[in-house]
Amino acid sequence: MKKFLFASFLLIVNQVYSLPLCTDSRAPFTLNGTLDFCDYNGKTCCNSTDDNQLMKQFQAFSISDSACSSLVKSLLCAKCDQFSAQLFTVDSTPRTVPLLCNSTVSDNSTQSKVQTKNNYCSKVWDTCQNVSITNSPFATSSSSSNATALTDLWQSKTDFCNAFGGASTDDSVCYDGVPVTLNSTENSTAPHGLCLEKIDNGSYINMVAHPDGSNRAFFSNQPGKIWLATVPAQGSGKLLEIDESSPFVDLTDEVHFDTEFGMMGMAFHPDFTQNGRFFVSFNCDKGKWPGCTGRCSCNSDVDCDPSKLPSDNGAEPCQYQTVVAEYTANSTSTKPSEATSANPLEIRRIFTMGLPFTSHHAGQILFGPGDGYLYLMMGDGGGTGDPYNFAQNKKSLLGKIMRLDIDNMPITCFDLSNLQDTYEEVDVITKGGNYGWRVYEGPYRYNPPTSPGGNTSVASINPIFPVTGYNHSEVNIVEGSASITGGYFYRSQTDPCMYGRYLFTDLYAGAIWAATENPENSGNFTRNNVPFSCAGNSPIECSSVAESSLPALGYIFSFGEDNNKDVFVLASSGVYRVVSPSRCSYTCSKENVTAAITPTPSPGSPSQASRLRGSHNKTTVLLFYSLLLLLLSQFLLI
Repeated sequence: MKKFLFASFLLIVNQVYSLPLCTDSRAPFTLNGTLDFCDYNGKTCCNSTDDNQLMKQFQAFSISDSACSSLVKSLLCAKCDQFSAQLFTVDSTPRTVPLLCNSTVSDNSTQSKVQTKNNYCSKVWDTCQNVSITNSPFATSSSSSNATALTDLWQSKTDFCNAFGGASTDDSVCYDGVPVTLNSTENSTAPHGLCLEKIDNGSYINMVAHPDGSNRAFFSNQPGKIWLATVPAQGSGKLLEIDESSPFVDLTDEVHFDTEFGMMGMAFHPDFTQNGRFFVSFNCDKGKWPGCTGRCSCNSDVDCDPSKLPSDNGAEPCQYQTVVAEYTANSTSTKPSEATSANPLEIRRIFTMGLPFTSHHAGQILFGPGDGYLYLMMGDGGGTGDPYNFAQNKKSLLGKIMRLDIDNMPITCFDLSNLQDTYEEVDVITKGGNYGWRVYEGPYRYNPPTSPGGNTSVASINPIFPVTGYNHSEVNIVEGSASITGGYFYRSQTDPCMYGRYLFTDLYAGAIWAATENPENSGNFTRNNVPFSCAGNSPIECSSVAESSLPALGYIFSFGEDNNKDVFVLASSGVYRVVSPSRCSYTCSKENVTAAITPTPSPGSPSQASRLRGSHNKTTVLLFYSLLLLLLSQFLLI
């Protein structure tokens, strides 16, 4: 299953710049051979065509001095560096040459100190100051066309290095004549365990913190209801305040609910507190709801004939569809943030598309940080092994992430995949990245059992392989694995030993993993299996798996995060919150145990919760294949 820093949710993360990324916002790739002109191998941003273009550009400079020629060549070839996006972009401004290292370096710089302490900018000036360079990359728009030497273009070394030099900081890198390398940091030990407390018995598949920054959050279930709840403070011993008899909005009449169908996602507009706009992703049945009117994803535009598709689990091709629609909150005041209900009639249809088969359709939605775009994750459409190769078909919207401008409605796509047989993966997502399915399943070559839609050759793609993941056989020898469920970078101070690690799990709840990036911002992750248990003073007592010390979570559908950055586990058996490790007797050297809050559950709390709760299906087996990842409170550049 391909999930982003990704698994059952796409995690769009805050921007950090010192990550491998090319100037065209694509991910670096691994060369099969070597370049003829530029001295880059391994991970790079240049193929043979790029290399040839750089050679022609260099030849046009007509540099006669060999020492200067060598330096300028290295600057030009820095376009091939896996960090070229950072080298050639400073303060969002593109540059003709990379940022040249001076002797200044931030204490928090992630780049190798050997590189950053090298005053490379001075070396370039000293070597090339009097050398003629035709069409010089060091010229400005106001430079004379006859000016070819650095001394013709700049008054002094100081002026030159003010323009082209710079320091490596905690969020950027600089160039010193060789490929950028990052500091090697000491491997931190894995956390001793993850402690949970149970705060609700309900079964939900999505949790979104209220955009007003309060202790409220929205929860949704698969049949099609959304509730507004109040999250209790850490250590209070209180339960989640949620009244299931009074949902925020009820869309069950529109939503088709079955094992792999239902309400798949919800997203609240960045300005929800002012405009009350929110969006819901769900599945519908065109035979039961007249609003289910999307075009079949198997159509002539993608070289697919729907009449040749077989029925699947008794359903006709494209009988079931994916819908994204806009709704608005009800509010009698001028502050939509105070609304406690919403109008169930959709304000606007954003997207509708028929699904060729009855599985692998995904459907998570969320807003990117600061860009105002709505992102929709689509699976490959189902069928064993993506038989019609939709994921690699650039004309198809299946197996993609779509970026939707909700005001102007253009669509941008990013290639993905969905659940398969052997490997579950976590990926860092970059613009235009191809994650290999169905040529690869994770790091392994994949051989589809049938290929009526044709195949994609290995040589025709530059796949981006997962940063971490696991084989199905690792999870449970008896049951195996169902699908990956991700995941958040843990950013709460509640468990300081978990801070900065990416948490993910499997639907079958047999293991929870923490992925650690080392060096920081490098894109290199190591994975540790983290023991987990339930606090003895949990507000709701946790049951245990038979003949095991593990808490009986049931199926883990997804994770959630509140406005305090505390992480929640949404399982078929209830809602669990990550709490201080000392409450489960786990050792964490960074935890101030004397300050840790030990709650005393209120007598009768579970019965109070049951009075609020109406009838609710707690045993739904949800193979929730919403695509995550990823990648990070590190970085997703789209």
